Amino acid sequence: MNKNLGRQSVAFENCITVTSVASVVGKKEGEGPLGARFDEVHEDAMLGKKSWEQGEAEFLKKALEKAAEKASLTQADIDYVVAGDLMNQSTSSSFVLRDMPVPFFGIFGACSAFGEGLGLGSVILDGGFARHVLVGAASHFCAAEKQFRFPLELGGQRPLTATWTVTGAGAAVLSLGGEGPYVRGITTGKIIDMGVKDMANMGAAMAPAAADTMAAHLREFGRSPGYYDVIATGDLGYVGRELVVELMAEQGYDIRANYTDCGIEIYDQQTQDTHSGGSGCACSAVTFAAMYYPKLVSGELRRVLLIPTGALGNQTTALQGESIPGIAHAVVIESAGA
Repeated sequence: MNKNLGRQSVAFENCITVTSVASVVGKKEGEGPLGARFDEVHEDAMLGKKSWEQGEAEFLKKALEKAAEKASLTQADIDYVVAGDLMNQSTSSSFVLRDMPVPFFGIFGACSAFGEGLGLGSVILDGGFARHVLVGAASHFCAAEKQFRFPLELGGQRPLTATWTVTGAGAAVLSLGGEGPYVRGITTGKIIDMGVKDMANMGAAMAPAAADTMAAHLREFGRSPGYYDVIATGDLGYVGRELVVELMAEQGYDIRANYTDCGIEIYDQQTQDTHSGGSGCACSAVTFAAMYYPKLVSGELRRVLLIPTGALGNQTTALQGESIPGIAHAVVIESAGA
């Protein structure tokens, strides 16, 4: 069976089940619209650790452990962990796996990490190389601001285009066989760089990549936007979402009826002062876990196209005057009855 549907897309032959999910977040996320749906909400953004970075790792550890526990799996049952985060060289993920004796694929797709992880995990399972793959992604507001923009102590003014990095982590167990929801296919993104250099406008930097992947997916799968109950990008926020709507319209697609962004869903823009919305690796991971997965399990949603997005610059390239490359990975997740 030829599983490739063109240059970027793959349709899976086997039933790859999202067996369980977990979401562990900080205080601000718990105060948002999805607060009651997260598995754990922690008042302490450092989780008792000595640094923001160690706190980010601890969020990821808790999410991975929670997802495995909900799937009734031990570490010995897990064939691979695929995880990523926002820290240099994906150190949050690597440091967590020091205490987990499981084969590990560390990935860095910036905020697209959850989509990349779901895609790679599904490829491993569909190829028959594993039975259970644990996928995770983490980010932290304070650590991200320090690394990519300005340490909070400097009191920098955030422009209205800025998004708020989600403090937390999300995880999912993918298994070969099961009762669904199922990962039916993926569309792997290409690097798209339209010359945006503003580190406080991630939505504009990533929107062209999101539109490119979305259009490629619809074209290669031969579908219209209406095939999906929800199309959700990862963390473009309000600014990026409107750009995607415009870019898709230029290619002949009207996505306004069923398109949203996880960065819009996770915070209340009016009461939480998050400006353009949420961002970070955890944004799509915890929003999917808390908001979309339960609806897929219940059958309220039948088909979701999740497209986590990532901005691939760093503090060094920004200081050197480089623009910010974007990436986006699409994952088709359908309920058992779809």
